[in-house]
Amino acid sequence: MTKKTPSMGKQVEKLNEARVATRLGGGEARLQKQRDAGKLTARERVTALVDEGTFQEIGLFRRNRTTAFGMDAADMPADGVVTGTGAVFGRPIHVASQDFTVVGGSAGETHSLKVVQMMEAAMKCGTPFVFINDSGGARVQEGIDSLHGYGAVFYTNVELSGVVPQISIISGPCAGGAAYSPALTDFIIQTRKAHMFITGPSVIKQVTGEDVTQDVLGGADTHQAVSGVNHFVVDDDEQAVLVAKKLLSFLPQNNTEDPPEVEPDRYVEHDESMYDLVPTDGNKGYDVRDVIGRIADHGDFLEVQAGYAKNIVIGFGRIVGKTVGFVANQPMAMAGVLDINASDKASAFIRFCNAFNIPLVTLVDVPGFLPGVAQEHGGIIRHGAKMLYAYAAATVPKVTVVLRKAYGGAYLAMCAKDMGADTVFAWPTAEIAVMGAEGAASVVFRKEIEGAEDPAARRAELVQEYKDTYSTPFVAAARGLVDDVIDPADTRRYIAMQLEILVNKRELRPAKKHGLGPV
Repeated sequence: MTKKTPSMGKQVEKLNEARVATRLGGGEARLQKQRDAGKLTARERVTALVDEGTFQEIGLFRRNRTTAFGMDAADMPADGVVTGTGAVFGRPIHVASQDFTVVGGSAGETHSLKVVQMMEAAMKCGTPFVFINDSGGARVQEGIDSLHGYGAVFYTNVELSGVVPQISIISGPCAGGAAYSPALTDFIIQTRKAHMFITGPSVIKQVTGEDVTQDVLGGADTHQAVSGVNHFVVDDDEQAVLVAKKLLSFLPQNNTEDPPEVEPDRYVEHDESMYDLVPTDGNKGYDVRDVIGRIADHGDFLEVQAGYAKNIVIGFGRIVGKTVGFVANQPMAMAGVLDINASDKASAFIRFCNAFNIPLVTLVDVPGFLPGVAQEHGGIIRHGAKMLYAYAAATVPKVTVVLRKAYGGAYLAMCAKDMGADTVFAWPTAEIAVMGAEGAASVVFRKEIEGAEDPAARRAELVQEYKDTYSTPFVAAARGLVDDVIDPADTRRYIAMQLEILVNKRELRPAKKHGLGPV
């Protein structure tokens, strides 16, 4: 008697049962524990990120191959990471989401190679890659295989760099070697429930004797305000997903495409409200984000690294429907000077925009580089040079607007004409000079001031004379270093018109493997 072959219906039923069981990860109890901690599960994070009905999981039934230390009997559905494809606002992405309910989301060989598969597919298909991190770290039971997996992830991060956008969401622990993958990506979004560090508090206590909490060592606010490691701080997973989606809306799919265009805000009329935003007195502060808000479509501006190096502002907006990257001095913080941290922050952003065809709009109000022993010993020369290098190397459209102060090398570092700006506009309040008139007068007219009957009065006269002679936008305009002195109320219109002209800009550079910029 022949054995009856199971019907296709039975086979499909078994398949569905296997899918349900595997998608439960570490089991309902552990999933609920994750939710009780105020976190989404790995699959819930993916569902929240991608458009409804677009997620297609890849590698659901992958398993580890290690048999040592009880791994042969361990139940690790999907090897602790959810991988696949989906769409955000109708545009495809590749995604990986670590599952903390499966052996703490630990990364073994198969786990990491699943992630690498998605990364390589993203590079092949030209789609952004989003990696949601929530892991206890390397799976030590797998030994060198686990290390091999990490190395493959890091290597592929570098391969993807500048080819497709890479976004890391840190939703839980991210410790040890695992922290280096996010550091190799373009943007890190960290929740306040998450921690990142190379060595944890207990190891630090043992080695150095220092007592520190997880929040102080590697919390989201620490990495925003102190280390500058992350780019966005959010309260929870839901907010992290919203920021990721907002960020993706500004970015192209890959380095061969232009950023997506949206329904434009066509209002570019004379806006006299600009007059009230920037004080004519150069010693008074203001929030440059108010100026950006008047220039960007609908006042919509996504600030990046808002809590780090507050003396410079970077982020994305749109002008007449097209994405631009804003870089602006912030007079409200440290008078808008450039220091080590501001230089690092801005140069990295400039390089990203250049890699992904995003025009740069630079708003200048800079009194100089920050003086001091700590800055000099910390390498302000080296770090400040990063901005010079980034702007000079950038071939995307570059429009610069000088609002007030533009002094010395710091002005050059803010994309002056000589650093490759396509167009430079200046407000009538602009002061473009080697240094401030007060300092310059003390150098140029020192003997005359010292010999005057009333040195203070004579100094004031000579300061004003220097301002009238050099510290005006008209002198720079006469030399061709400023293309036009404009009415502040027309700033948005002037920028919009230039970006339209520059849309097909092509700039060839000498052939080379890569430049050797300051590090």
